[in-house]
Amino acid sequence: MSRREPQALDPAIVEQAIQWLVRVRFNQADEQTQRSFEHWLQQRPEHGLAWQRVETLGDDFEGVPAQLARQTLAGSRQGMRRRESLKLLGVLATVGTAAWLGRDYTPVPAMLAQQRSSTGERRRFQLDDGSLVQLNSDSAVDSEFDAQRRLIILRRGEIIVSVGADQRSHPARPLWVQSRDGLMQAHSSRFLVRERDDGTLVAAQEGSVTLFPGARQTPASRSVQAGDQLLFTSTGVRTLSDTGLDPWSWGDGVISARNMRLGDFIAELSRYRPGVLRCAEEVADRRVSGTFQLADNDQVLALIAQSLHLHVDYRTRYWVTVTAAS
Repeated sequence: MSRREPQALDPAIVEQAIQWLVRVRFNQADEQTQRSFEHWLQQRPEHGLAWQRVETLGDDFEGVPAQLARQTLAGSRQGMRRRESLKLLGVLATVGTAAWLGRDYTPVPAMLAQQRSSTGERRRFQLDDGSLVQLNSDSAVDSEFDAQRRLIILRRGEIIVSVGADQRSHPARPLWVQSRDGLMQAHSSRFLVRERDDGTLVAAQEGSVTLFPGARQTPASRSVQAGDQLLFTSTGVRTLSDTGLDPWSWGDGVISARNMRLGDFIAELSRYRPGVLRCAEEVADRRVSGTFQLADNDQVLALIAQSLHLHVDYRTRYWVTVTAAS
């Protein structure tokens, strides 16, 4: 079956979307800017489609200075496909960003990764050794196998790995995962790795996963045992308090919460939809319990609003705020 190409868009509309991205994502947008942006989104269906493509690409430049983001994004008008992403390397190299590019984990490798998922998309694929990898929303990985080891590189987001038997190699090669915070060696048949702002979360269902914090392989510091989860950075490892979220539930297409703080629940749900999803401080400490289908997060918001007496304010599909019902 041939792969369907994305709908072609007028370059002028894509350019407008890029300009809006810089204004609302890389600058502090005031109320007037927000209203103007919402008006532009509603003018034509093509505006919403262009925004979806550009807004997803904009995640790759989170934390990049606005001027650099503007120059870089301007190089990606046509199509937003993998081959166009290669052009960004040339743009970045010409604007004095050697230090930024020199980091081990940058947005560019995530954009060029072998396997990627977009916002709201969950994918699975099989590696040559028989391992099954599940990608959560907005995630990216590469794999590098040789005669000595199997290596999965998490470029962004979250994965669940069901380890294959590696029948082509005798004995089976060790399986490693690399994140921006260090290395992990799997002694588990199924484990989870999630890149967070404060570190890399690792959980195991069977066996264990050994953690090696730091950019280079260092002595192992801790192991994650079956049924547990730990967070590690390049400098150390710490345990996590229970937020009420089942970290494995997305693998079954749901978000499962037990007495979870509403603010944390909305932040988790926001990973699965483009645009802005916010929770007002006045209701952030209310509690959510239940299992909700990720395929329709508008329905999830409606259910939460009904059960907790909330109001969901849709300024547009891409700008949603949860507040107290009047």
